[in-house]
Amino acid sequence: MLTSLYTGISGMNTNLNALTVVGNNIANVNTYGFKGSRMYFSDLFSQSMFGGSGGGLGVTMESVIPSFTQGAFETTSNPLDLAIEGNGFFVVRNEEGASFYTRAGAFKIDKDGNIVDSNGYYLQGYPADSFGNILTSMGSLRIEASSFAPQATTQAGMVANLDASASVPAAFDVNAADETSNFSTTVTVYDSLGNEHPVELYFRKNGENAWEWYAVINAEDAASGAREIAGQGTLTFDSDGRLQTVTDNTVTFDFAGGAALGQAITFDFGTSLDDGGTGVDGIVQYGGISSSVYNLTQNGYPPGSLQAATIDNKGILVASFTNGKQRALGQIALANFPSLAGLKAVGNMYYTESPDSGAAVIGKAGTQGFGSVRPSTLELSNVDLATEFVRMITAQRGFQASSKVITTTDEVLQELVNLKR
Repeated sequence: MLTSLYTGISGMNTNLNALTVVGNNIANVNTYGFKGSRMYFSDLFSQSMFGGSGGGLGVTMESVIPSFTQGAFETTSNPLDLAIEGNGFFVVRNEEGASFYTRAGAFKIDKDGNIVDSNGYYLQGYPADSFGNILTSMGSLRIEASSFAPQATTQAGMVANLDASASVPAAFDVNAADETSNFSTTVTVYDSLGNEHPVELYFRKNGENAWEWYAVINAEDAASGAREIAGQGTLTFDSDGRLQTVTDNTVTFDFAGGAALGQAITFDFGTSLDDGGTGVDGIVQYGGISSSVYNLTQNGYPPGSLQAATIDNKGILVASFTNGKQRALGQIALANFPSLAGLKAVGNMYYTESPDSGAAVIGKAGTQGFGSVRPSTLELSNVDLATEFVRMITAQRGFQASSKVITTTDEVLQELVNLKR
């Protein structure tokens, strides 16, 4: 008879624990990255001394297991708000070097340039070297003030037409270049310090299907302090206007301003017929069309300072610089586990590995077994309020029914006491 009292108590305690789990889920419905849990019951059973069934002894809490189903996404304006679509956890470390795993991706930059979460724990990944190459060793990711080194121009390309009907002017004179040439254009190049220098290219017709070209720099750009012809060469065309030959198209410049002297720049006027090309992919000579430039290119650039940083869906942290260049700063690491149910929750949306979860498997977003990273996005809680309210009602009814078992048993015991009278 007394057994039913303890059976009822076990039902009340277990259903009360279930209400605690449901209440925690509902309380965290707006917590980013939160994963709801569900409580699993297990019955208690006794065995008689003769091997027969002794009857039930009530219920107990077998386990509380989180559900790692995908939560919905919320778009934000912060590029360091990150969400994982698919499998994986962000890896963060505290000052002592202890690792934690989380789906909450609200990150920011601290005063030292480290990417940290709201608790100041460092986001882990694979840093890049100064050339943007992703390294294989893990470490804390950083976004710090940095510069992008300049690159001296070594090549300049041109797509243009020289008017076949042009007349032959007087011999070229650098001090009267416009009067002694048929056509000119300017290409801006960069020296070893990132200073820009305008190079004037003059084209002078000197015969049928034959042209001269001159590379001229002004006095303020020349180390000599005088306007000068830095280099010159010739272009010839066949009867169809195709580039036949090119001579002396690599020019050595001595720029002013303290940059390295003897800077060699190769001017690509197209692949000539003599070099096995088509003769029409650069400069051509057609009649009926005035001399004009269609495209100018060069491979140098000035120095740049850090302007912004973005993260792509593979978790690669890319820095953009004021000179238009980009460089990888690192790649976010993701962790997965053989058994997610075995992870140990330690609060603040952190989990740690346990013997039941197995060791963390570290990898990169987008690779096998790992999801993708969504920047400017946060993962919402996966709690379904409708489901939780149903579970809450069920647990409440279970608690009430168990309490009824106790009151009914008490009434039966009272009747037994009254029999003595």
